[in-house]
Amino acid sequence: MKSQWECFLENLAVWEGSFTTFSPQGELLKDTPSRLTLEGYNNNQNARLTLQMEGERDIVLEFSPQGIGGIMFFENGAFSQGPMQFSRFSLFGGEFGLIHENNRSRLVQIFDSNSRISKITVIREHKAGTNKKERPLLHIDDLLGKWEGEAITIYPDLRSPDNYTTKMQLQLDGSGRLRQNLSFGDRTISSSATVKGSVLHFDKDQENPVNVLFLPGGSSATFPVEAQSGKPIFLESGWLIEPNLRQRLIRSYNEKGEWVSLTLVTERKI
Repeated sequence: MKSQWECFLENLAVWEGSFTTFSPQGELLKDTPSRLTLEGYNNNQNARLTLQMEGERDIVLEFSPQGIGGIMFFENGAFSQGPMQFSRFSLFGGEFGLIHENNRSRLVQIFDSNSRISKITVIREHKAGTNKKERPLLHIDDLLGKWEGEAITIYPDLRSPDNYTTKMQLQLDGSGRLRQNLSFGDRTISSSATVKGSVLHFDKDQENPVNVLFLPGGSSATFPVEAQSGKPIFLESGWLIEPNLRQRLIRSYNEKGEWVSLTLVTERKI
């Protein structure tokens, strides 16, 4: 099993792309070209990140095996970072990174001081010198059908990961409402959502509704409309890599607001 540092090193490359920011309703707010260089040195015992964005000052960060706290990685390089604790009326959110061959899909969700989602940024990147693979805006039709996959859950306390199978079925009923059946191992969840443009609104739990926003590059963001104290919270980033291949990253908090796990799902349409 790889160490967290070895998993981090899977991201070493020069990544070219863009930061595209949307409102929670899917309104385009800003699109900025970017170039991110993540290079190892000292025999890969250290690493340096340099982020260049058009019209912005360069950002330079240094990393070491002792200095990546708050970020957790999977063996393929996928990762997430965010606060260890959710607290009402404080800034909250998370970053998610999915990687496949020469491409990455990163997503940043930001909540405001009232614990309501304020903006979502999707970061589409490819390794410099490779062909840019364009993926269109995700659409509900892309996800309809049956999906089966594998999930791995890792934990902040570095206990042994859990592995289990997943199943998901999505279909539209006669009224145009989305019906979802989702299975994680031996646990099954049924839910439904209204479909309005690029937004799915799961409103069965009226006290804690969840939205899914479809984004360019085959990406999607799942988030509570308002993060609430005393209730579990999860944030999710999805990426349709190919028509029949999708990955999802799920960052989970318990009812005490503690970050408890990170799950990577890799699923295929059957």
